[in-house]
Amino acid sequence: MRHTTLFLFACTLPFTSMAAENVDTSVANGSVNSNEQGVERITIEGAATANNKPVGTFNSPISNLEYDPRVDLQSRNMAEAQADVTIRGGIFENTGFRVGSATLIDPQTGHYFAEIPIAPEMLTKPSIFTGVNNALYGVNSSVGTVSFGWRPLQTSGSVSLGVGNNNFNLQRVHGAVKHKLDDYSGWSVGMEGEYSRSESDGTIANGDHNFERASGRVQLASEVAQTDLFYGYQQKFFGWPNLYTPFNVNETEDIETRLVMLNHKQRYGEKSLGNTFEVSAYYRKNNDHYVFSRENPEAFQAFHETEVKSLALSGIHRILPDFGINYSAQFTADDITSTTLENNFTSRDYYKISVVPEYRTQLNSNESLTVRLGGTFDDTNRDDDRLSFVGDISWLTQSGNNASRTLYLSFAEATQVAGYTAIGGSTTSGLFRSNNQLQREVSKNLEFGASFDQSSFKIDTAVFYRWDNELTDWTYSFDATSARSANPVDIETLGAEIIAVKRFDSADVVASYTYLDKSEDYGIDGVDASFYALNYPPHRATLGLVWFATDTLEVRVDNEWRKQETNALRSGSDSAFFSHATLTYSPAQIEGLNLVLAVDNLWDERFEEIPGTPGRGDQYSATVTYFW
Repeated sequence: MRHTTLFLFACTLPFTSMAAENVDTSVANGSVNSNEQGVERITIEGAATANNKPVGTFNSPISNLEYDPRVDLQSRNMAEAQADVTIRGGIFENTGFRVGSATLIDPQTGHYFAEIPIAPEMLTKPSIFTGVNNALYGVNSSVGTVSFGWRPLQTSGSVSLGVGNNNFNLQRVHGAVKHKLDDYSGWSVGMEGEYSRSESDGTIANGDHNFERASGRVQLASEVAQTDLFYGYQQKFFGWPNLYTPFNVNETEDIETRLVMLNHKQRYGEKSLGNTFEVSAYYRKNNDHYVFSRENPEAFQAFHETEVKSLALSGIHRILPDFGINYSAQFTADDITSTTLENNFTSRDYYKISVVPEYRTQLNSNESLTVRLGGTFDDTNRDDDRLSFVGDISWLTQSGNNASRTLYLSFAEATQVAGYTAIGGSTTSGLFRSNNQLQREVSKNLEFGASFDQSSFKIDTAVFYRWDNELTDWTYSFDATSARSANPVDIETLGAEIIAVKRFDSADVVASYTYLDKSEDYGIDGVDASFYALNYPPHRATLGLVWFATDTLEVRVDNEWRKQETNALRSGSDSAFFSHATLTYSPAQIEGLNLVLAVDNLWDERFEEIPGTPGRGDQYSATVTYFW
């Protein structure tokens, strides 16, 4: 068992706005290849959970985020089926997903932001951007961004077969080949591909799924540059009672996603300056078929097709060793064809430019001060533009034995506009009632935080206050005939968070606690329940453990406890305790073979993560994987 994969101390844990500084993620996040042979560089990769694979399907970029202390994932069926990823008490549409320099946008609704048909082997572990970094790098994501980088390709491969309760079965194959170019010193070319599929009857009745994904890329790389050309396809069918409505019906959804992406990252100039830029371009097409009642499909069904084209650029240019300019820009054009949109609001162009200069001064041999101060500009061809201020100041103290302390204070403003389901549908009838008066949402975040880092111990903590104005929420009224309505709300959020990680001789532990308190003003009467903005845990704690029992046996456990805000639509308890455990056996006699026994929701907790939507049941699985 490779102890170099110890996950905890790799935790950059970009929990604070200063943690995700401008670094080369292909080096800083690094990778630990599961193949023992042919590894050119072994570095430790950051993660914030003990487990790195789900139990009831194949791995995806958002797998196990429900146990990540930096985010709150609220799932329907399971995370890989349909999950709302929220950060610091925001809602699903406040969270962006960034690959390379580009934020992946779905113009219909944020429910499909996480439809990313990329094999996780191709990506770095996610960085969570909040505060200044979210304002600088995020697009149309006012609270937080889940950011991935393209991982340097290494020759490797694997094949997996899995079975479990609820008639679960899984098949997966992955392979990558890298060749050095003899005629071009320092350059290499590689190809990587994977195919994955899974199906099951579901952990509750009418909770079945059938998923498949195929993805591949070609990579050209050198010491200072990396270019990736990617194509991915993903098809998902899944069902769940009360998937989106509280009317006790068995709903289904069928989603097809295609993604083409070209990404280039380059280091340039003097190596000590760390100048980099990254250019990303993508085309994304998403088809969705929603059925209100699987027993009576003609009662109501909807078809949506969205297309998005985007070009993005980001980087840092240092004019002097102590002075540089952080920058980011993205242009996006989208279009939607839908059976539920009634007006001509079916296309939009988005523009985002961020410029944040950075100055660093050395106070003495052990202390330095860094100031970032700049702004962002957001605009579309249909909404008012917005110029926003961002800035932070951090004080770093370093001492012997690789110990350090960082204190920071930051203020950031970020904005976004509503999706088409919220703004472009009927305002008087239908299951999902739109609001064509929705304005640009503005989020302001004031934050103070600290980080304490030693060789075997790390603590990150932050206190923040956020003002969300004109936030688009989906609400429910007991007197209404619609399932939900889009309404703006002003919310003030007070939050505190702490993460502690500790490395022992044969185990790693990560523990966290977050506190949230909200005050809201909808400005109207008749809001009896909120599906999203007021669906948050005032108290939440996580505990993860990786125990290297022997050289061939490894145990990983993630736990989450939460006390949720009371909601009129929620049935059952407002508190919940979830556990995800895996036992991995790697026989010494067969190098590269792993047998994994896993369980998710060990205590069969039926907590309604979305108010009115039944919670998931327990899932057990056994998976055998051979790596080469």
